[in-house]
Amino acid sequence: MQDKIYIIGHKSPDLDSVAGAICYAELKNKLENTDKYIAAMAGEVNEETAYILNKSSFAKPEVITDASQKNIILIDHNEFVQAADGMAEANIIEVLDHHKVDFKYSNPIAFKVLPWGASCTIVAHGYLSSNVAVTKEMATLMLSAILVDTVITKSPTCTEFDKAVIEKLSQIAQIADWKDFGMEIFKVRSNVSKLSDEDIIKSDFKDFNLAAGKFGIGQVETVDLKDFANREEGLLAQLDKMRANGAYHSVILFLTDIINEGSLFLVSSSDEEKVSEALGSKLENNRVYIPGILSRKKQVAPKFNEVFDK
Repeated sequence: MQDKIYIIGHKSPDLDSVAGAICYAELKNKLENTDKYIAAMAGEVNEETAYILNKSSFAKPEVITDASQKNIILIDHNEFVQAADGMAEANIIEVLDHHKVDFKYSNPIAFKVLPWGASCTIVAHGYLSSNVAVTKEMATLMLSAILVDTVITKSPTCTEFDKAVIEKLSQIAQIADWKDFGMEIFKVRSNVSKLSDEDIIKSDFKDFNLAAGKFGIGQVETVDLKDFANREEGLLAQLDKMRANGAYHSVILFLTDIINEGSLFLVSSSDEEKVSEALGSKLENNRVYIPGILSRKKQVAPKFNEVFDK
């Protein structure tokens, strides 16, 4: 295998996985006085990630379509179903994540999973605890990812430590009002007019292998659900298509209103009754709005585990 070590996030890369890879590669290279750590992605960036990379003056990382026979550090995920193709044949040397653990590997490796709101919170802690200088650009990049993953601190995944890191990074980034900055990102994030139905669904999409079958759950945050009102039927048709072509039990997209703090679920499933049970609300015409739902990690995925992973 090559000496290069690729730090790579999950498929359908989001801002936290891309920013985390860039910033963690930089940190590892500085700590070890090397250049062997390289940020990578398992797919193309979404709109807000491209916006923030441009704003913070970072180039897009390399896209890796086949991880086999490469040295790999997984960031922002640890489930193989979410990993780049060929990961089973890769040499995984480390994991850094903030999600539930569903990982098996034959060799002992460095494995760091912390219950914080973003992978970039863990990376930022690495900089601060090691006294490695954080540039204004790096602080902007990590701050952006944490604000998105914690829904500007509104998400139940957000911890007091995330909030402390947000304050510290905003000072370094010279951003006077991080809440306004977070809203700026979410306005970009919710601009879907130029995106296809498939691109909207896959902009932040994760697969889950449960006992009942394969589930795909996508999430899009918006400042106004009205932006999606005329897209619902097209999105539902695309969910049906994805379920049929991908051999899914269910494919779900939830549209999260970060202002009113609730989510509209659009569902394609072979068992709508049980999906309604998992959501705790009855589906009508393949959709339901649920107040208070903001987090896939803490409020949605665990419910599906309870009902479908028995």
